[in-house]
Amino acid sequence: MILIITLFVSCLKLLLIPAYHSTDFEVHRNWLAITHTLPINKWYYEDTSEWTLDYPPFFAWFEYVLSFIARLFDENMLIVNNLNYESKATIYFQRISVIVMDFLYYYGVYRCCKVLPAKGWKADVVLPILLIANCGLIMLDHIHFQYNGFLYGILLMSISYMWNGKYIKSALWFTVLLNFKHIYLYAAPAYFIFLLKNYCLQNKSVSTAIRNKKSWLNTIKLGSVVIGVFFLSFVPFLDHLPQVMSRLFPLKRGLCHAYWAPNIWALYNIIDKCGFLIASKLGVALEGNKAVMTGGLVQEYSHSFLPNITPAVTVVISLVMITPCLYKLWKLNKGSDFVRCIILCSLTSFLFGWHVHEKAILMAVIPLTILSVIDSHDARIFLILSTVGHYSLFPLLFPKNLLLVKTLLLILYSMYSFHSLSKIYTLYICKYSLPLLKIFESLYLLGFSFIYLYENILHNLLGLQHTLPFLPLMLTSAYCSIGVLYCWIVYYVNFLKRTEYVQNKLKNK
Repeated sequence: MILIITLFVSCLKLLLIPAYHSTDFEVHRNWLAITHTLPINKWYYEDTSEWTLDYPPFFAWFEYVLSFIARLFDENMLIVNNLNYESKATIYFQRISVIVMDFLYYYGVYRCCKVLPAKGWKADVVLPILLIANCGLIMLDHIHFQYNGFLYGILLMSISYMWNGKYIKSALWFTVLLNFKHIYLYAAPAYFIFLLKNYCLQNKSVSTAIRNKKSWLNTIKLGSVVIGVFFLSFVPFLDHLPQVMSRLFPLKRGLCHAYWAPNIWALYNIIDKCGFLIASKLGVALEGNKAVMTGGLVQEYSHSFLPNITPAVTVVISLVMITPCLYKLWKLNKGSDFVRCIILCSLTSFLFGWHVHEKAILMAVIPLTILSVIDSHDARIFLILSTVGHYSLFPLLFPKNLLLVKTLLLILYSMYSFHSLSKIYTLYICKYSLPLLKIFESLYLLGFSFIYLYENILHNLLGLQHTLPFLPLMLTSAYCSIGVLYCWIVYYVNFLKRTEYVQNKLKNK
């Protein structure tokens, strides 16, 4: 069944090859050129293009290997000075390379389906469709243009090994993933706690001496794998490691990304802008950037009404917020609880992190998809979070000719999600709300139709596109932020009382 789903979705992706692509298309073309034509010691220094290489070394090597295939399509794409080069051969090569790399994602889906406690049509049909046909991945990778699919495939492989108790393999693949894309550091605390407890400090049933020896051996083995992968990744760049780190962690990019990710800082910015406007009306002079990041550009920004937020503040807040769920994970042993902690760590970093990208919401949505077919509460949060998260990606696909495409992708995926999960959890259906959801949750999701209507029709009809051009983006960010924050709070509370919740559910049955 997975093969059939894979072939169908791959055909859909082929149809999207001529579609609009963002500046990320030029980003990856430039990286192909840099890694192919320049020596290694120049990769992280090259700045002819504004889209400099800022991913970890494994991704740079990936681009390097890919560049030799690219040369067979069009050698001109590998010239560093050919900025914004877009020949037809280049477009076809880069689009097809993403589709081919997605097969690693399909393998990750296959592995997760095999280790899942839920069997039958839940694991063989529903979960593969929900994962493989994820509309967020399709929008990001095959329209906007990026290589997220194969990276999530590595994450799914790592999760499947952890679920099976193959801790070294799980740690190996996750460390490899970190060296492809460092945004997955969001999930690292969950890996650290779960591996420390279940691998490094295991065998409590044996004597203290034997347990201590086994713990030391396991710790050394795990540490050797992690350090070995990092060493292999960074050893060619040891002479200019500070330069590499400055590219990986560019703190001057500002609190928020070009289009506001639906998090706490989006709401913070809105409050700041409203305060600035009110103060202006009252004749109170305030310092700060009047643009308030509404132009869709990555830039540094100082708040006018509220205190400025620094990278250190976001790091401290994020660490404080994930501490309770890490403590709870220490008390739990199930693979499903490990995945829940990954979701919470990812959501927490998404909500409170520095310069968060909209696409990072998939770091919570995709792992949550796995759990949606085995627990009704996970399914309920998945339905809300996936709808909110996927809608929040709409501003990335801003051309008007993509309006129908992105709308159909979201509607079809959401309809299947609600339909399939309602068939699994028939006891949780309320006739006055959407399947599995409470009434107010249903009303909130239905509210997206009004946001959509205003953004695409009413805003221009009211003639506000010139006086308030930022309003549609602000409404989308604010409304989605409320939904993400709600999911985080509800899911967090449920996780902290997980044992009690499960026992009460069993008693009720």
